Amino acid sequence: MSMSQKEAVFAAVCAVIGSTPDGKVELSKEQRTQVNMIVFEGFRAQTVGLDRDFTDADLKKYVSGLTSNWLRKDTRLNGGEKYAAKNPGSRAGATDPSIKAMRALLQTDISDSDRAEVQAHLDARINELNAAKIKTTVDFSALPADLAAKFQK
Repeated sequence: MSMSQKEAVFAAVCAVIGSTPDGKVELSKEQRTQVNMIVFEGFRAQTVGLDRDFTDADLKKYVSGLTSNWLRKDTRLNGGEKYAAKNPGSRAGATDPSIKAMRALLQTDISDSDRAEVQAHLDARINELNAAKIKTTVDFSALPADLAAKFQK
């Protein structure tokens, strides 16, 4: 059975610092490189679980992000802090072409009034997408007959 990625990062950090951390772990650049290599080798030796195949270059990038992720999120490595995203919801609508275009437009050099107009459209589109996600089911058999007949589809 292979080790989880979270456990692999924790074990690699412990191996590099020489003990189990008792607070927030701050790694030097050299230590970080060592942790990444240990986890990388674990993936290549198939002792760490991985759902897909990577080239060595892509796997090194993946491992670097993975290490950063668990240094922030693992309470054993971050000093016992509960993880909270810095910008929650910042990925809202990331796959919607309209939202992508409006966010790109906001990055251009436009006037403050135009920026406010684009932001209003952007907020409306995000709210529209969020509203579409909410799925409410109604038990029409529990409604009075006249309401059930009117609203049942």
